[in-house]
Amino acid sequence: MGNSVLEVNISRDYVYNSSAMIRRDFAFTAPVLALLIAVMVVLIGVIVLGNALVIFAFKMDRSLRRQSNYFLLNLAISDFLVGAFCIPVYLPYILTGKWMLGRGLCKLWLVMDYLLCTASVFNIVLISYDRFLSVTRAVSYRARQGMTRCALAKMATVWILAFLLYGPAILLWEQVTGESHVPDDECFAEFFYTWYFLLCASTLEFFFPLLSVAFFNLSIYRSIRDRRLRHRQEMGSPKFQAPAASTKRERLRLASYICHNSFLLKKKKPSEEADKSSELCSTEPVVGRNDSVAVRSSQCTRLIQDKKIAKSLAVIVCVFAVCWAPYTLLMIIRAACRGQCVSHHWYEVTFWLLWLNSAINPFLYPLCHSSFRRAFAKILCPKQRSTQAPSDHQSNTPR
Repeated sequence: MGNSVLEVNISRDYVYNSSAMIRRDFAFTAPVLALLIAVMVVLIGVIVLGNALVIFAFKMDRSLRRQSNYFLLNLAISDFLVGAFCIPVYLPYILTGKWMLGRGLCKLWLVMDYLLCTASVFNIVLISYDRFLSVTRAVSYRARQGMTRCALAKMATVWILAFLLYGPAILLWEQVTGESHVPDDECFAEFFYTWYFLLCASTLEFFFPLLSVAFFNLSIYRSIRDRRLRHRQEMGSPKFQAPAASTKRERLRLASYICHNSFLLKKKKPSEEADKSSELCSTEPVVGRNDSVAVRSSQCTRLIQDKKIAKSLAVIVCVFAVCWAPYTLLMIIRAACRGQCVSHHWYEVTFWLLWLNSAINPFLYPLCHSSFRRAFAKILCPKQRSTQAPSDHQSNTPR
């Protein structure tokens, strides 16, 4: 009994000493304080406006309401709430070093912050998995695009799992242990210095999602590489070296196809890789069957789209790792050494990287989709859209 009391007192001393160090670290000079306020206000504006635009576009444009875009909507909702609730509530705390909003709002803020950040990560995994299926199982994936109920079930699962990871621990840790280690003017989770819990939770929140997203990206890359190799082998096969289209209609289709794809590839892919794709596409139609031009055109277009998906997923892996790895590693180290070996300023920088990820996501995900870009253009430039429509109609009208 005496040993347990001694351990509790030592643990409590660690927490209160760490809190005193945090208060000293929070003493900002006036210029630094003004800079922090400006940066935080800008970050809040970018997160709220960027994700609100995604939500509004999804609501206004019915063409966006496909299964894959529902997951982007789910991500935008979690990131929007980060900017609309979590950061504004945290601002007075970081600027003054004291929590002045009461213990009840502290618990609510902790639950929401952990929930929203974790939901954002799980949504990224869900989006990556969805893109993995769209490339590796294209036929069955397209058949499920209209299944809205299935998409909503997956979205709800993300929120449930995100809450179960940290929510019960935040709400019940104090009741289970029988005491609280958090000072009255501080606000952090009771497990803040419990390294073994944080290690287990971080495995589910960061390490497993990172490995999953990396696996999906690698699988997509291998699928595209194998398809390109098979495609080149088929094009070099003697059975595909039949004479070119002999009839006038077939020659017109062939010429139209080559010109159209060459124009699109030069416009969208100015790199050397684009030239290779253009060359590949332009040689595809030289086959014997009448419908082979359309088939090869579809295959080539699909291959180019899948390559874009692979590149966007590679960016996702890098951004996710940069924003989450420093915080996760520093959180575990800080808990293991009871806050004595890591400066609070460094921990605070890595903490804000998580929220920075919520500002990057609306540009990283929806802007990679042409359908979302068109919807954004309609919302942000309605007059320009309306003036272009009559001119386009007149130009296409036969004289």
